[in-house]
Amino acid sequence: MIKPIMTNHLFLARPSEPASPSDAPTAQDLLDTLAAHSHECVGMAANMIGMLKRIIAFDDEGTYRIMYNPEIVSRAGEYAADEGCLSLAGRRPVTRYRTIKVRYQDAEFREKTKTYTGWTAQIIQHEIDHCDGIVV
Repeated sequence: MIKPIMTNHLFLARPSEPASPSDAPTAQDLLDTLAAHSHECVGMAANMIGMLKRIIAFDDEGTYRIMYNPEIVSRAGEYAADEGCLSLAGRRPVTRYRTIKVRYQDAEFREKTKTYTGWTAQIIQHEIDHCDGIVV
């Protein structure tokens, strides 16, 4: 189900709780909402639809993916970026990394570790910031 976008800064600044298999409906809502905003958005975290759960959805080179409980375990290639967010007006400067290794659980809650680079890595970093209560 497509959900409204959360814009309350105080809510967005709260860290998210770990996700569990019972949060699968939230993940589906996140995918539906991301698809509905595909013309203006490439990734979303559950707090953007009002749920404080560590779930992100993102465009991985044309395929939407879900990660439960994502955590960056290594990063390399620091650079400066300028990002906007569907939840907030304007753009802000941020530090990102060209390559990240992420530990997460997939849609079936299997433990995974994967390395991402480039644009996809930047999207994931932004969404994990959301999970951590970092408002960008």
